[in-house]
Amino acid sequence: MREHVLPGDAACPGCPIPIGLKTVAAAFNGNAVLVIPACCTSVVVGTYPYSSLKMNIVHTPFASSASVASGLREALKQRGLEDTQVIVWAGDGGTADIGMASLSGAAERNEDIIYIMYDNEAYMNTGIQRSSSTPIKAWTTTTPVYGKSEPKKDVARIMIAHNVPYVATASIAYPQDLYQKLKKAQEIRGFRFIQLHSPCPVGWRFDASKTVEVARLAVETGMWILYEYFDNKLRVSGPSMPVIKEGKIKPIEDYIKIQRRFSNINGEGILEIQRMRDNNIEWIKKLL
Repeated sequence: MREHVLPGDAACPGCPIPIGLKTVAAAFNGNAVLVIPACCTSVVVGTYPYSSLKMNIVHTPFASSASVASGLREALKQRGLEDTQVIVWAGDGGTADIGMASLSGAAERNEDIIYIMYDNEAYMNTGIQRSSSTPIKAWTTTTPVYGKSEPKKDVARIMIAHNVPYVATASIAYPQDLYQKLKKAQEIRGFRFIQLHSPCPVGWRFDASKTVEVARLAVETGMWILYEYFDNKLRVSGPSMPVIKEGKIKPIEDYIKIQRRFSNINGEGILEIQRMRDNNIEWIKKLL
């Protein structure tokens, strides 16, 4: 992995982004063009000629990454470079909010690109402001002290509704699962979307040494479910099988109490989060 992702980047301690980028680099052996809108990764990898990635990168404004990727895909096709993957690597703000229009357009046109949304559930790079991907009751600098009032926007479901060839969820706690999904996406042509759950120690207020632990707890408590959707079928991924198939699920308090962004939540708030988790699990079960 060090062949394409170099040491000495500008990531915060415990940042999940380098974990995800290493997995992407390993899956495609560096044969990809990364399209990165304004986000944490823009800072983490640096700018030419001092980038920490030995891959082709195009930095774009917030709203245009899917549009730029669509144009790049067509340009590579005209040059006969069909095997070079065009990958958007964008945060939740640039995907669920500012970039949603161009994302939806690219999905509707079934553009031959891979879109990876690394989801740290807020605008971390500009000061931990809420995004539409911030979960209910989570604190940010632009929510009340008791947390966000609205539920998390489910972008993966929105992409399924676009009827694109491949949609998956992943977690930085399970890089092998992410690697397999990237390889699967590589075999498919057309629009492919992967939502990568990526806990942020700074914004979520937990110790930087616990990034993988927090990400794993999200899966074990059913707060984040790993699955793939292709051929009009939903398949639960291995790490989430105990939760969905066997009902082996940890209390959501195990996930919430390790993060200080939920420090002002009360009992009713925990029950509200639990109801939303249970509804999501039921939605998954209906599609199996």
